Amino acid sequence: MEANTRGAGRLPAAFLTPGSSSFMDFLGEHTPEMLPGNRALPAVQGAFEAPHGTTILAVTFSGGVVLAGDRRATMGNVIAQRDMEKVFPADEYSAVGIAGTAGLAVEMVKLFQLELEHFEKVEGVQLSLEGKANRLSTMIRGNLGMAMQGLAVVPLFAGYDVDRGKGRIFSYDVTGGRSEERGYAATGSGSVYARGSMKKLYHEDLTEEQAATLAVQALYDAADDDSATAGPDIARRIFPIITVITEDGVRKLTDDESSEIARAILERRLERPDGPRAALL
Repeated sequence: MEANTRGAGRLPAAFLTPGSSSFMDFLGEHTPEMLPGNRALPAVQGAFEAPHGTTILAVTFSGGVVLAGDRRATMGNVIAQRDMEKVFPADEYSAVGIAGTAGLAVEMVKLFQLELEHFEKVEGVQLSLEGKANRLSTMIRGNLGMAMQGLAVVPLFAGYDVDRGKGRIFSYDVTGGRSEERGYAATGSGSVYARGSMKKLYHEDLTEEQAATLAVQALYDAADDDSATAGPDIARRIFPIITVITEDGVRKLTDDESSEIARAILERRLERPDGPRAALL
């Protein structure tokens, strides 16, 4: 795509030509080499390690959905980062949590944010939540070549469906396969343990506060069994990222709010290290 140099300050013709409301389609037509999935990877000798994000999870409640993640990024057996951001707003009513190769995942989220913003500006309306989930699925599928080489990105998408009046959760595999989850979902290295925790504690009439507490409980249980997942770090004041999505939009809990939940859980865990018990019957 060449710049129009005939007039100072004028946009290239590609920006002024009517076309698809998809920003990815626009890039694919005019500068396909800028799409992450079209980049050629250099030859690598020996083992290659890149920072990876680990556990993220989502929980629905009566007024919306909570999306949360721990803060640790690992590189093999090394902690690459202790305070990584893994949960990002996608637009006014949805958010994305990332797991997998950290650099590619953050780039994909930024491109997804731009995709939704571009659609809204061109069409004058927001995509439906279902449409947003489908767009993210297409982007993940475009990364399949890198995923097959070990650079996979597996996000978790959650949002408030204004048409249905409830929170919804969508999970993905590395091929872009999309599944809608009921009640709760998790992905990343500690997801097995987080799902087991949520399975015993979840019920449909949770409040927002209870859903946020359940999310931190599940992350704590994941950290208890998965070395790549971090629990609350009181000494460094590093706590899980917790995002709440309701009919009022996306709201990230402040450090004070998330630390209050984490500290309350830690105090209870001093008495009961394995966490709360579900009823036997």
